[in-house]
Amino acid sequence: MLADYGAGNTRSVCAALARAGAEPVVSTEPAEIREAPLVVIAGVGHVASAARGLAPVEEALRQRVTAGRPILGICVGMQLLFEESDEGGRGLGLLAGPVRRLEARRVPHMGWNALAPARDSRLLDGLEGEDVYFAHSFAVEPFGDVAIAHVDHEGAVVAAIESGSLAGVQFHPERSGAAGARLLENALAWSRSA
Repeated sequence: MLADYGAGNTRSVCAALARAGAEPVVSTEPAEIREAPLVVIAGVGHVASAARGLAPVEEALRQRVTAGRPILGICVGMQLLFEESDEGGRGLGLLAGPVRRLEARRVPHMGWNALAPARDSRLLDGLEGEDVYFAHSFAVEPFGDVAIAHVDHEGAVVAAIESGSLAGVQFHPERSGAAGARLLENALAWSRSA
């Protein structure tokens, strides 16, 4: 299930999920969002406008968290899980912490980069050192055990997070070839075991 906020790359994410074995549906219906085995918040665009687009299903997303039902954020979708962004506006606040503008000389961070897992994770199983595709100017500020992988872009940048039923990747699995397909297969397996 993809939570539709009226923008983003839903078509390509749906195609990638279908290749991974899912039957993806794009929805703005709170009941569908609340009950789906896995909800994906796919993202390109601006955090504030994406958060406004998710307003009709925000309470359903919060109910999923309370019930321990998996949510996977992709790129801006991951950033939306957090409280606020330097890009302007607030996220959903499902996880504590800010999203900051990258301080690297080369912004946006675009292209392929190798994952460096920080700890074991079902989501990243089989992906250590794999190259995945990034296109972003903002990133989650690292903190605690939530960050499960980094990449080097003139310093460490959080590439993936996981906390309870919430997970996110800063990269685009739908554009990351075999590694991205493996990530989505892992996410589907995670949702079946939740």
